Amino acid sequence: MTDDAPTRGLFGLFSRGLAKTRKSLLEPITRVMAGRRRVDASLLEELEELLIGADLGLSLTTALISRIEGAHRAGALREPEEVRDFLRQALQEIFPQSNSANVERVEESDGPWVILVVGVNGTGKTTSIGKLAHRYQYDGRKVLLAAGDTFRAAAVEQLDIWRERAGVEIVKGAEGADPSAVIYDAAEAALARGVDVLIADTAGRLHTRRNLMDELKKVRRTVGRVIEGAPHEVLLVLDATTGQNAIPQAREFIEGVGVTGLILTKLDGTSKGGIVISIAEELGISVRYVGLGEGIEDLQPFDPEVYIQALFEE
Repeated sequence: MTDDAPTRGLFGLFSRGLAKTRKSLLEPITRVMAGRRRVDASLLEELEELLIGADLGLSLTTALISRIEGAHRAGALREPEEVRDFLRQALQEIFPQSNSANVERVEESDGPWVILVVGVNGTGKTTSIGKLAHRYQYDGRKVLLAAGDTFRAAAVEQLDIWRERAGVEIVKGAEGADPSAVIYDAAEAALARGVDVLIADTAGRLHTRRNLMDELKKVRRTVGRVIEGAPHEVLLVLDATTGQNAIPQAREFIEGVGVTGLILTKLDGTSKGGIVISIAEELGISVRYVGLGEGIEDLQPFDPEVYIQALFEE
């Protein structure tokens, strides 16, 4: 196997997962450029509509069109067929530099590496936890799950099913139990059992008057009392099919609980996969993983270069 075989494999997953977005963006762009002899207002207007339709968002689209106009006036962009490559490079530059080398890692710490997974119900949060656990377990890490979403009916049972698929252990409490108490018990168990990675599910909705962000802050404080420096990561799960609606949702969690990275699910199920770019531009936070299918191995580390390459694949 050659050194670039893993990259080729990842490219294949991204290529298939972005098929709907590519069909709604790249194919129309190609048609718009075909037969054009110059870069003019008509071409840019059509391109603007396509970018907005792919869910890049109005502000980002406006900025991109402005860059294309500027490059054209400066003589750096003369022919319509050059627009596509210019756009590709401009989109690549949007992603945070840290995302370019986004490798999976469990940092050295005094105890288990603790990941809190947050997000509203229906985004694929519990499923993503199961798939993430599988990745770490496959990598040789000892993984423990904490079933901290005690308010949603069947959430614990769902996580238990994924726990079995991933071949890892779980700590759970009764339905309606205090989430912080469950995660506290899981943190103590992680220390006692020599666990490498503790992944905690959290509430996505509450059946009480307690504010969700207050509850999640309580969970953060609780786990930090048991394991020094925890949580080491707070990953927010967003549903790609919700498009621009995911951005205000993300802002609330980022401001409320200090999100360190994003998991974007169901990317393969939408024609608006440009939301990945919009999120990177507006929020300035790394997309850590993307969901490219329903299988247990279809949660993949996000690679901006592979993403753009797959998006613009002929």
